[in-house]
Amino acid sequence: SLMYILTVAGKESQGAYSVTDDDGGQVLYLFEESDDATRFAYQLEDEGYPEMNVIEVEDEVMLKTCHVHNYNFTVITPNDIVIPPSEKHDFI
Repeated sequence: SLMYILTVAGKESQGAYSVTDDDGGQVLYLFEESDDATRFAYQLEDEGYPEMNVIEVEDEVMLKTCHVHNYNFTVITPNDIVIPPSEKHDFI
């Protein structure tokens, strides 16, 4: 099935949006719904982030990629409320 990640518009090859967890590691946000990803992208832009693109990904491919590269990830379901972190963002 499909999931959605965020990238900076025009810089899709440079990686997906992630947040820094309490241990300083990167956590990739995987959205189940494109609407939620789009809403979060708008929130990021309101915070002064560059223009964001929502990218459709195959969940199995994405999860395998995360596993292979030892990326942490979190799945954002329609029930989850996520707000942009106030600190600087990073990309993995």
